[in-house]
Amino acid sequence: MVNFKARLPNKESPLGKFWLIAGLFIVVIALEFSTPTEYVFGYLYTGPILLANSWLGRRATFQATLAAVFLTMLNLVIPVGEVMKASTIASRAIAAMALIVTGVLSDRLRRSQDAIALTRAKLAAQEELSRVREDFASTLTHDLKTPLLGAIETLKAFEAEKFGAILPAQQKVLATMTRSHQTSLQLLETLLDIYRNDTEGLKLNLEPVDLTILAEEATATLSDLASNRRVYLSLNYGDSNWRRSLWVQGDALQLQRVLTNLLVNAINHSRRGERVEVVLEPQDSYQVVKILDTGAGIQPEQFRHLFERFYQGHSDRQAKGSGLGLYLSRQILEAHGGIMWAENRVPIGAMFAFKLPAYPFQSSLTV
Repeated sequence: MVNFKARLPNKESPLGKFWLIAGLFIVVIALEFSTPTEYVFGYLYTGPILLANSWLGRRATFQATLAAVFLTMLNLVIPVGEVMKASTIASRAIAAMALIVTGVLSDRLRRSQDAIALTRAKLAAQEELSRVREDFASTLTHDLKTPLLGAIETLKAFEAEKFGAILPAQQKVLATMTRSHQTSLQLLETLLDIYRNDTEGLKLNLEPVDLTILAEEATATLSDLASNRRVYLSLNYGDSNWRRSLWVQGDALQLQRVLTNLLVNAINHSRRGERVEVVLEPQDSYQVVKILDTGAGIQPEQFRHLFERFYQGHSDRQAKGSGLGLYLSRQILEAHGGIMWAENRVPIGAMFAFKLPAYPFQSSLTV
């Protein structure tokens, strides 16, 4: 028994789609040529044109549009013997132009959709590549911590003379190596924090925090670094000569990192004999902290890149950083609902500052 159903073209195949469009053309042709010329059915060709554009591509759209325009205008002379009126000619000319516009616009729409699909595919590929890179960097960074921690502990054991007596000159070498490894470990931890914050968000342990205490601790911790660089480090309270508390709701550890990053950045950008100043300014709604230096300032083209990851800028700074401190600081402050900015000072120097919402009951907490 012959299966006739299997012989029919599949509507999902290109051939099936072609015959469906051809069938629609035949229906419109029948309506056009079986009715008086005054009745314009050519507008119905827009359906097959749109289907040709969607299913068969640009060439088929052009062919369908050309055939529709030809058949619409052909109905002026076929069937033979009918009197052509100016209004009928105008109606069919308008229909022909409408069909041409339909073909052109549908072709443009298809090309736009193809471009959008291509762009989406590229973005998806870039996102996947970025994710793979982030996972690789995060894994590598995490795996590097273990040997670094082991090296630091070994160096400390040598410094403590657990493996025998060492000379004073060797003590200095060991101390230098320990500091270098600790700096590398701090960089790895910063990288890990940044990757973790980008993917999981920053988790904060919020409590009332006095920015004044954090600033004093950061200044004291970095006094040796500033002294070694011959940079003067100071702290003041804005217009007041008295110590004042700046209470905020925040994570003390993370805010301490912000202050340390900003101070190290200012010290590194200062030349010998210059000054770095921490200014604390309590306000009604916000607490403001400013880090001022008297260095070369910020070039105009650098402002839009300052808080980008790995951006180091171009200057005669005393020490090169990783380009991560400002990026991480902005992450932390934004997680606290704060704002961070930078500007040049007059006549010379730069200012990095941030403000955080003031703790609502700071008056009862002020020491």
